[in-house]
Amino acid sequence: MRVLLVEDEPHLGSAVQEHVRAAGHAVDWFERLEPAEHAVLTVSYDALLLDLHLPDGRGLDFLRKLRRRGDALPVVILTARDLVSDRIEGLKAGADDYIVKPFDLDEVNARLEAVSRRYFGKAVPVLHVGPVELEWEAKVARLEGRPVELSAREWAVIEVLGRRRQSTVSKEQIEDALYAFGEEIESNTIEVYVSRIRRKLGRDFIRTIRGLGYRLGD
Repeated sequence: MRVLLVEDEPHLGSAVQEHVRAAGHAVDWFERLEPAEHAVLTVSYDALLLDLHLPDGRGLDFLRKLRRRGDALPVVILTARDLVSDRIEGLKAGADDYIVKPFDLDEVNARLEAVSRRYFGKAVPVLHVGPVELEWEAKVARLEGRPVELSAREWAVIEVLGRRRQSTVSKEQIEDALYAFGEEIESNTIEVYVSRIRRKLGRDFIRTIRGLGYRLGD
């Protein structure tokens, strides 16, 4: 998935960005609200990690603005304030979850996965695609009952297709979900990942819809 991170502490922002990237996700990181506001208008994000106090404004005002225009983007708030009143204010503003600083970086990925499952229909813990079994929370794929090792990027491609289970997903949509601003993308990168996944999970696991994109097999 593609994540928007808004955090003005350089060391924390860098650590969160690298940790979430290591899990196979794309992360666009901004230290101010203004560029983040422009980003959400041009990119279809899967989740937002939002600090409450930024140099150019309050994170909650940004969140309220998103919700007022009907944006259902999953939001996890990052804050150093652990007052119950602050958490209540954030949830009323439309936040989905809260992480209090200092936090374990693994917790960030766990919270992102949790809100993603709620929003994108993965509350069902296991998805079956022909002889393949996908266990979302554990990130485990099995072919005819045998575990199959997948790279973080390969799993990320599967997640993009899984979130849009009944739809055809274009190559460009997959690229947008996997790569942040400024990342180099070879013209055949997605085709390479799809080919690798098919070798591991079977040719029919991902179907090519000619001229349109890809979808998980039925």
